[in-house]
Amino acid sequence: MSEHLWRTGPRAEAFGDADFEVDCHSRLRGPYTGVGTLLRALVPAVHAERPDLVQRHALEILSAAPELSGLIGAGPQTLTSLAIPSERTRIYPANRTRRLAHGVFEFLRSHAELAGHDPLTLAFTNLDEADHTDQEFVAIALRRSGSGPLRFVVTTRTEHVDEELAASLRRYARQTVPAQRPDFVGTEEEALRAFIDGDCTSDDPRLLAAYAAAADDVRARLHDERAARLTGGDSSLGLGALLYHLEHGSDSAGAGSIAMLDAANHCFDMGFYNMLLDIVPRGRAITDPDAEQERHWLLTTKMTTALASLDRSLESLPYYDELRERHTLPMVHLFCSYAMAMLYTRHHPPEHKDHHQAKVLLNNAVAIASLLPDIEQRTFQTVFQNNGKALVEMHLGNLPGSLALVNEGVRRLDAELDPEKHQLHRSVLLNNRAKVLVALGRVEEALADLHAVIEVDPNYPDYYFDRADVWRRLGEPEHALADYAKAMTLTAPFLELHYNRADLRAELGDLEGAITDLSYVVELEPDQLDARINLVSLLIDTGSFDTARACVDEGLRVHPEDARLLHASGLLAMETGDLDLAAKEFDHALRIDAQLVAARASRAALAHTTGDQNAAIEDLTVAISLDTGNPDLLYNRGFVYQAAGRYREAIDDYSRALVLPGADEPGLLHQRTMCEAELVDHR
Repeated sequence: MSEHLWRTGPRAEAFGDADFEVDCHSRLRGPYTGVGTLLRALVPAVHAERPDLVQRHALEILSAAPELSGLIGAGPQTLTSLAIPSERTRIYPANRTRRLAHGVFEFLRSHAELAGHDPLTLAFTNLDEADHTDQEFVAIALRRSGSGPLRFVVTTRTEHVDEELAASLRRYARQTVPAQRPDFVGTEEEALRAFIDGDCTSDDPRLLAAYAAAADDVRARLHDERAARLTGGDSSLGLGALLYHLEHGSDSAGAGSIAMLDAANHCFDMGFYNMLLDIVPRGRAITDPDAEQERHWLLTTKMTTALASLDRSLESLPYYDELRERHTLPMVHLFCSYAMAMLYTRHHPPEHKDHHQAKVLLNNAVAIASLLPDIEQRTFQTVFQNNGKALVEMHLGNLPGSLALVNEGVRRLDAELDPEKHQLHRSVLLNNRAKVLVALGRVEEALADLHAVIEVDPNYPDYYFDRADVWRRLGEPEHALADYAKAMTLTAPFLELHYNRADLRAELGDLEGAITDLSYVVELEPDQLDARINLVSLLIDTGSFDTARACVDEGLRVHPEDARLLHASGLLAMETGDLDLAAKEFDHALRIDAQLVAARASRAALAHTTGDQNAAIEDLTVAISLDTGNPDLLYNRGFVYQAAGRYREAIDDYSRALVLPGADEPGLLHQRTMCEAELVDHR
């Protein structure tokens, strides 16, 4: 299989051997500039031959290349995607772009396999100038491509790329220095026009110098002309080139500012949060906060939400202070109070969380909402703020209070608003009530709410995920498996679905099915430690030692000092007879985490095997002190005592274990009887 290439250097020549070459510079089309360009070129032909493959990945394709909706349809719609802006109350998680990237990769891989490409060569240029979405995709695709039918050629002007992409390039691609394109030849005026007509993405020094030397009014006029030519074209141009030209044209404070808010709204709705951190500062810079108050605060709050979603919530607080200081609009203070409350109860790092402060802020938001002059807005906003307060009450441990707030919200929306209004938030309330009911142990009622919410929003995958959990609690595993399977048809790759299904499959004895799911989880995200540990355990149980060793080694490459992985490595060594390595790995694991009970128990088992009963007893005694309700540890120590001829101590451990939940009563009684017989024989 052909190797991947990383070509670094300014003004690189095109790569002539690629089946597709796409420019990823974010100034062209914003998020997914490169991926979207590739899909717009590739999907029509694939759709003609394999419409089923395209439909299976419609969500990912349309997220990156929305212009293809006219060809392939809209894909599965949810209340979230259909909600009008004033009723949009749910935002996507930041990791949604990772799911989309995995889905696009699997679409491309499947197409290449079915078409018999060997390989399909895809060239992504200017990747260091790309948005996070394109860099994330290529990083994932390089890692997952293995010896498959896809070959990637990456071109960057410098080596300054996202950390994940840099790691993938270093590991999976061979770095080369490409030939450079010749300098532009032409007049200064021609160079200026060439730079602007190329959407200001060139790194040719002649073009850059011509643009820098031009008069402001000349530059603005040429930006206006280019914007006029782009207007009415693909919608994604409004996130890149068209947006840039309006921003730098003669009406930046008007048309440019409006375009910035439109682009920010789209990125917000799609979960393209890194791009928001690029767009919003640019938009704020050309928006008069006094003359365009609403546009200014809406832009700002898009950025603060992006910061919170990207685990940078502390950085958003000064912006909320700025808005509250500058504006007297009630909706500004309402939104800021709610948003800051969510920071304190949900988004902030643990040491900065303050649920009581969150409740103070939400009480303020409720007070403002109750005074809004419009009846419909007053009802909705009051219910919405109280729904946030219900979350705070959950975090404070007041489950009945949380349930009461959600119930009142459901009642008010039903009684006071048109039943066709705010369908999304009605479904959110029902789902939230189900979560509170589960926490209260009222699982049957939670199931009824989830049935109801799925009936009104049947294409939202998270609801099936939640209902599967409820089915499991009710002892209905087949229904849970059906919900996991349904959810998988409605979403881009979603590792939590496969992780939970693996857990259920293992419970049901379907070890091969569980291994398949967990293998997929660690293929998607190699740093998923719990999944990797569970996978290794199942591989050992099924005798797949070579596969287990490869899985452990890959995990230790990512997390070299993880105690659980070192313990797993020791278990593998024991299974394959390398007792010295097993002892080394157990010792290493316990140096890192002296309270890792499993490693204590395993080292005790090794000591018992090698005849060192005192060492085994010492480790098991520590393990029992750490996990006092574990009958198996008492059983094991009793067995070691028994092997050492210390029958009274063994009997005591077996007796203590017998009264604990989950004890192996027949085995314990048998061993205790044997010890009692030994004591009789030795009188």
